[in-house]
Amino acid sequence: MSHADLHDQVAAYYSGKLAAHGATPAGVDWNSSESQQFRFRQLARLWEGCGRATFVDYGCGYGALADFLSESGVLGHYTGYDVAPRMVEAAVALHAGQSLVTFTSRRDDVQPADFTIASGIFNVKLDTPVDRWADYVHETLDDMAALSVRGFAFNALTTYSDPERRRPDLFYADPAALFDRCKRRFSRFVTLVHDYPLYEFTMIVRLPGRHG
Repeated sequence: MSHADLHDQVAAYYSGKLAAHGATPAGVDWNSSESQQFRFRQLARLWEGCGRATFVDYGCGYGALADFLSESGVLGHYTGYDVAPRMVEAAVALHAGQSLVTFTSRRDDVQPADFTIASGIFNVKLDTPVDRWADYVHETLDDMAALSVRGFAFNALTTYSDPERRRPDLFYADPAALFDRCKRRFSRFVTLVHDYPLYEFTMIVRLPGRHG
């Protein structure tokens, strides 16, 4: 399966969720608003104390992170990117008139920002083989790093999840392996956050050498 085919599969899955549940946490496959916001707070460790900054939301859904950033007072400019055009349409409608917020389903439209964030985009592999999905995760992290001036952060389901609770359509990443990859490939300044009560982890990669 090609990269484009994976994107088409993911776009179809999330478009179906959006059609069923609307622009809500369930529409991007989260259990609740509380769990969605909780994940944002883990990711926010990346820009803690930085003041205003620019952001790329990689896999933005309907743009809930833009609202979180705005309410936190850190939003400079935000670009939401999602491979599902219907998600982008919903995000545009919800954020009409907000001059600091833009959305696109075209990767070529996305320009580098201080921070790139991905929440939940690696979880649903559907019937993609595990090795192919792992390659997709690695390729996506390379792209996120290329878009980031000061750092990037993402979350993923963990291989420390109880085996009997795992679902075959979901991808469970090895946090130690991804930590090692991020340390060796991107930066010496990597934080693995795996101390919160969800079957997942958050990885924070800071790129101080790129920030003058």
